[in-house]
Amino acid sequence: MLTSIISFGVILAFVLVIFCTIKWWNLTLTGTQPVSLFVFIAILFTSGLDVGLIMFPLAFDYPLYADVAAEPAYAFTNPLALEFGFWGFLIWAFYFLTTFYFCAIEPRVKFFDIPAVKLLNNVVIITTCAFTGALFLIYMPYYIAEVGDGETILPVFYVICFLVILVAAFSSTDIKFVKVLSVSSTVLFFALIAYMYLNAGMSMGDLASTSGEIGGYFSNMHKFIIPLTDYHEFYLFWWFAWSIMIGQFVSRFVGGLKTYQLLAALLIFPSIPLGLWFSVLYYYHLNGIGTAGLPNWAMTIVGIVFVINSFDSLIRLYTDNLNLTTERFGVVSYVLANAIGLFVLTLLFQSQWLQIQWVGTVVIGIYLAALAYMFFVKRHTLTELDGQAAPLN
Repeated sequence: MLTSIISFGVILAFVLVIFCTIKWWNLTLTGTQPVSLFVFIAILFTSGLDVGLIMFPLAFDYPLYADVAAEPAYAFTNPLALEFGFWGFLIWAFYFLTTFYFCAIEPRVKFFDIPAVKLLNNVVIITTCAFTGALFLIYMPYYIAEVGDGETILPVFYVICFLVILVAAFSSTDIKFVKVLSVSSTVLFFALIAYMYLNAGMSMGDLASTSGEIGGYFSNMHKFIIPLTDYHEFYLFWWFAWSIMIGQFVSRFVGGLKTYQLLAALLIFPSIPLGLWFSVLYYYHLNGIGTAGLPNWAMTIVGIVFVINSFDSLIRLYTDNLNLTTERFGVVSYVLANAIGLFVLTLLFQSQWLQIQWVGTVVIGIYLAALAYMFFVKRHTLTELDGQAAPLN
């Protein structure tokens, strides 16, 4: 059942991407707080990715994809191409679709202003925030192996997780913090790639040879559209769960891009650092290079920054949506209420009481409801999309 739901959702999303790109190819898109392309991509990249990018590939994904005896569905290409396909390029079309929608369409149809939709959307945002925290909490012991036995979640990890959420809640109090942190963490991520490259003793030839394996994704791109395995299905639900809220948040920062330019930017620019990062880690995997000590700590620190980035942008989004602002409640009450509430939800995800697949299914339902509303109620408003996109109110 879940496989059918996510397959339908992915195909629907790609059909809509093609339709919007062709129909409104040259439409200018401008948000309410336009920024330069670099800052926009930095905000998108750091808001749209989380700690899984740092923690999953080397410790879990590459060994899984390489074991084709256990998972023959992965045998058609190499582990690096699979990892890139799970995280990069075409999958970012989901974010293009929702960013385009919130720049150009939502200001006219006001679907997300409907009280029931607004409530449901913000429940999705809050629960997905908590899922990010749960991933961080669950996998922290593997990366801070110097603390504990490398598997058990000790009390210190709960403390670290809460403090990370607390810092993110404070960062969300001012949009300038979100912008600065996004740009800083993008630079920090490139620094991590450079450090891991040097630590492995790689040459440019090694990097070129390893990264060439990504070609296995582009020659098999069609195979990534519907789930290859249950694990791939999990990833697709994960991306869907994020898609609406990331588009809603980053759309405000679009700075006058044409529709085709926005699509190209979202497909290409985030894929460059992803390809470099996965290639360097794949070299570690192929050559059995360990990461104990400083490399693990470096990855953990960057992972923490990514978690803060994800949290602060999403906290900012749902508190703006629900008018739960610092102006109403004060900074201290705002920060503590968000931090405590999200930490409790994080523990619920960590105990698997909540599942990201449920959230992704709800998001697909919202997609369908929005389409129906536009077609049956607000179709006439879409004929106006022939020039400058209206900014999001």
